[in-house]
Amino acid sequence: MSKTKLGLLATASALVLSMGAAKADITIATVGPMTGPYAAFGEQMRQGATKAVEDINAAGGVNGEKLVLEVGDDACDPKQAVAVANQLVSKDVALVAGHFCSGSSIPASEVYNEEGIIQISPASTNPQLTERGLDNVFRVCGRDDQQGEVAGKYLAKHFADKRIAIVHDKQAYSKGLADETKKFLNEAGVKEVMYEAITPGEKDYSALVTKLKSENVDVLYYGGYHTELGLIVRQMRAQGMDTLAMSGDAINTLEYWSITGDAGAGTMFTAGPALEKDPRNADLVKYFEAKGYKPEGYTLYTYGAIQAWAEAANKAGTTDFDPVVKELKSGDKFDTVLGSISFDSKGDVAAPGYVFYKWENGTYDYAD
Repeated sequence: MSKTKLGLLATASALVLSMGAAKADITIATVGPMTGPYAAFGEQMRQGATKAVEDINAAGGVNGEKLVLEVGDDACDPKQAVAVANQLVSKDVALVAGHFCSGSSIPASEVYNEEGIIQISPASTNPQLTERGLDNVFRVCGRDDQQGEVAGKYLAKHFADKRIAIVHDKQAYSKGLADETKKFLNEAGVKEVMYEAITPGEKDYSALVTKLKSENVDVLYYGGYHTELGLIVRQMRAQGMDTLAMSGDAINTLEYWSITGDAGAGTMFTAGPALEKDPRNADLVKYFEAKGYKPEGYTLYTYGAIQAWAEAANKAGTTDFDPVVKELKSGDKFDTVLGSISFDSKGDVAAPGYVFYKWENGTYDYAD
């Protein structure tokens, strides 16, 4: 073959490669319980991630390249979470906005760390997620040692003279939150009358309810998810109990009321600020409401996780792992739906803290 033809082929190959690079997409993912009992939270994450990708792409993408979203389903099962993580490695994802359950996020983070994938969870609150020295792990929500402090001190302040029970479902998030709440309650000089564990996913918690009734429990603090607490509350009311139910941020879905009905009235829970109430997010809220979806819970937290990563990648001029991690941990502020946020050396966000909500008439709002 002549040198001229070789030169033409080389030029053509270089042109094809450059065209391919110009049209390259960046794959990111969100992973959560898209199926199973906690699927309402997976839907929050999917909705938030989809809209974030749409808006970032409309604004020019990340470093001029478009984002493509993968949605992974871990069903809040640790083994399934690791399997999904390995699948995402094969798809060369640059970011995982997930997982939801701490029990999924923690083992999956090990896979992402080995493969140089950044993980920003919108919802996993167990302290251990960011306490293991992994460079790749971040979160835009608070931690259970923060949430437990708010709950424990509130219980001690308002219910010191009441009979308090603490129950959890043995999962990483649930036990962690229950234990932190117990710790701060006890440090304030108040001792619970019961500390129990249940098995998640059951339909009948009458044995627990009977025990709560026999102990004349006034306040039940539950570390766990809305599906189980909803059933426990219904069964308490069926036994004529007016015990106050209190829990954490995994009650942050309208599906709770669909389980409890009017029996859920008065239930209290802690969670981060309701981003959908922030006037700065009014246009986003209108978008979701126009399509018949309430952007509650972790919808906008997932949106914000992707925003923070995209801004860091744009500042770094690349989606490569080390430069983006450096930007995320630089102490710089990122302008997101959560407001202006930054991450510390562990990957925890400088969060605005936890507040109390109360369920009434089929919905929840800030407690008085």
